[in-house]
Amino acid sequence: MAGSMSLADLRADLQASLHDAAAVFADPEDFDRLLAAAGEDMGGSASESGSATLTLADTLDLVAGQSEYTAPADFQRFKMALWGTASVAKPWDSNYPGRLPDVFHCGESLVLSPAPTAQQIAILGSEYRYFYFASYVTTGPVDVTEIPPANRSLLLLRAQAEACREMALRNMAKPVTMRDGISGQPRNGTPASLYQSLLKEFYERIGR
Repeated sequence: MAGSMSLADLRADLQASLHDAAAVFADPEDFDRLLAAAGEDMGGSASESGSATLTLADTLDLVAGQSEYTAPADFQRFKMALWGTASVAKPWDSNYPGRLPDVFHCGESLVLSPAPTAQQIAILGSEYRYFYFASYVTTGPVDVTEIPPANRSLLLLRAQAEACREMALRNMAKPVTMRDGISGQPRNGTPASLYQSLLKEFYERIGR
């Protein structure tokens, strides 16, 4: 995708923005975890304005009577199906497909309920095309993100907040210092208070 950035670049930027607090996260995978959590919030929890969402398309290869299919690795939330939407058949027509399945996300699977029937596949085809909300950050064999450059600072801001949340959970009582992802100015305070402050700023900026 145009504008994609490597996780290595984002990891370095996040580490620098955390300043002395970065020492708490000794393993490079810690920064990947923070970025992944930030990406999930940006991509999976769509705001009404849609300013920080990522919509992708995928296709399932339907099998009659089969309800469970593998979800994409970056799947966060189902958006809408295209399969069957073009049909104008009426209930009394011979090519009426009947009730179309609803889609549920369960673990790493998408569950179609009720399962597609042989008749529906014969009428509508076996390619189930649909849209879904995706995470901006996917860690795995392809070490890239799908975040547009314009939303880079938003991702880092949300990752900073996630870092503060983890530090608060580790019962770190002393104040920490970080550099603001936008202005470069230091922020001081306890991890818990910084978490609330950064999260509030993040949600205000995406209009949620």
